[in-house]
Amino acid sequence: MNIKILGPGCPKCKTLDKITREVVEKNGINATITKVEDIMEIMKYGVMSTPALVVDDKVVVKGRVPSAEEIRQLLTQ
Repeated sequence: MNIKILGPGCPKCKTLDKITREVVEKNGINATITKVEDIMEIMKYGVMSTPALVVDDKVVVKGRVPSAEEIRQLLTQ
């Protein structure tokens, strides 16, 4: 699984990165997590409000920080 956290480094982006890494670790999910801070790269995903969570090149959350439980559900479905 390939996970990307899209965001320029704002507090919400850092929170999403932290929670996602915790969920992956706690649940033993085999995933590669990448932080994308380049605004041009972020725009390629059609994301205008960050943070955003991308799983296997599909934007699953944007413009907010989901709960750890919501992230777990998105990654294990």
